Amino acid sequence: MEAVRDKAVVVTGAGGGIGAALARRFATEGARVVVNDLDAAKAEKTAAELGALAVPGDASTVVPAAREALGGDIDIFCANAGVGTGGGPDAPEDDWALAWDVNVMAHVRAARELLPGWLARGDGRFVSTVSAAGLLTMIEAAPYSVTKHGAYAFAEWLSLTYRHRGVAVHAICPQGVRTDMLAATGAAGELVLTPTAVEPETVADALLDAMAEDRFLVLPHPEVAAYYTARAAEPDRWLGSMNRLQQKLERTDGR
Repeated sequence: MEAVRDKAVVVTGAGGGIGAALARRFATEGARVVVNDLDAAKAEKTAAELGALAVPGDASTVVPAAREALGGDIDIFCANAGVGTGGGPDAPEDDWALAWDVNVMAHVRAARELLPGWLARGDGRFVSTVSAAGLLTMIEAAPYSVTKHGAYAFAEWLSLTYRHRGVAVHAICPQGVRTDMLAATGAAGELVLTPTAVEPETVADALLDAMAEDRFLVLPHPEVAAYYTARAAEPDRWLGSMNRLQQKLERTDGR
């Protein structure tokens, strides 16, 4: 893509999984890529493989260091780092706080840093890795589902507020992706996500297609559009179908 070549790109959570696939695809397209991850060894390993720049650390505060590494402005920021916190209202307060901080506030803090420059020059692109859980929900994972709804809402707000001023926004909403996070979802993931899981590279391809079409919503699993429509049109029927999944999981677990 000519729109990507020579662009300065930052991908958070890029030590593996979707983030590494995004960084790899951008590097292949000729972008100058910063690989960010809380795990410094993973960030450096991915960066070395791609001929990219490693800027490890907290995704919430990476923008200034990434600018310094790139020697200038950031053109595309991929807010990809996330945590898959499970449980319900009984999940520890620290788990809820971590999910909110990483899945939502890291996006807010990055946008706060990036927007003044993007608005001044009339150009910039913010990519939010949300999850289909941000459009729908995920059983057994209230903190994850709630905060991913928040991440989607923030991406949507950015788009409707700034698109006329040159800021493009994309929300990536896959279902299961074959990553370490999927492996950690346990029985709920096995039931709901694993049967249709895709490779991280499929997510990267879907993003590049959406960028080429200037499309906000990125659906590596196209069927999510129909689920989202059904959820809006017939919420009780949709909730009933999700409750049946919950009951199936409980029978599987012997609850």
